[in-house]
Order: sequence, then C-alpha cells, then structure tokens
Amino acid sequence: MSKKTLVEATVNGETVEFLCEPRQSLLESLRDILELTGAKEGCLTGDCGACSVMIDGRVVCSCLMFGVEAQGTNITTVEGLATTGTLHSLQRKFLEHASLQCGICTPGFLMAAKGLLDRNPEPNEADVRYALAGNLCRCTGYDKIVKAVLDAAADLRTHGEGKAAAR
Repeated sequence: MSKKTLVEATVNGETVEFLCEPRQSLLESLRDILELTGAKEGCLTGDCGACSVMIDGRVVCSCLMFGVEAQGTNITTVEGLATTGTLHSLQRKFLEHASLQCGICTPGFLMAAKGLLDRNPEPNEADVRYALAGNLCRCTGYDKIVKAVLDAAADLRTHGEGKAAAR
C-alpha cells in the first residue's frame, strides 16, 4: 500500500486539501477524490485533450500530471467556468451553436478555448483552430466549435465576462 500525500491547492476559487497516492494522476484526483467529473478520461496519453484543465492559467492535460504536482497551484476545471450558477459565455455559445453531441470532448475544448481567450481576446479563425488543435472530437463538426469560440470572443469583448454571462 502506497503512502498518500497531502496536497493543498486552489480549485475553482476554493482552497482544498486532498490525499492522493504519488502515482495518481491529477485527472484521477479531480474525478475520484474531489468529485469534479467534468474533465473526462479519453486517451490517458495527452493526445485527445478531454481531460484539459487550467493550472495557474495554463491549459494542461490532467492525465499527464500527477496529483501531487498540483501542490500550491491554482486549478480551474470546467466546473469553475460558470459563476454563481450562470454559464460562462463559452458554455452558452457552445449550446447556441450546437457545438457538442456526446460531451466527452466538450470540457477540454471549453478549457482550451478559455485559455486562448485569456491570452488573446481577439482571435481569428486560424488562432482558434491552432489553440484547439490538441483536442479531438469524434462526433461534431469542428466548424461549429470554432464558430462558438469566435462568437464567445466577440460577446466577451462587447459585454465582459460577467455581463456576457448575465445576458
């Protein structure tokens, strides 16, 4: 039996502590210990992006990071995009553009898009496609996803994050 390690991190704005085994991935820690099941298990090799979360503002595949490596970090999962029960503009635009079907890839696309819009609030189509290149989808058309991200970017520029979500 492995000795578990205490990890303290900020997850979606809340300080949390959890015990995990040294070999346990951050994805497993988020899903199995913290019960944040938004990040999905896809490939477990970092190729599909379904498990993407943001660590200190940077998009990472949580299947490739150990839970113990999250010590002291600021983690944002797809559950942290909505604020006070109001969907983030990206979430709303994904719904409006029908940019999802089965939902396995959706959290990863949302987190990759959030990372892009945090860095570049005025992306063009090529910027969006490049930022989403690490995410794979088997069900929907990528065009709907790209259009949703571009629409969300315009919405956020016009209304800001809080106001865009409240409309």
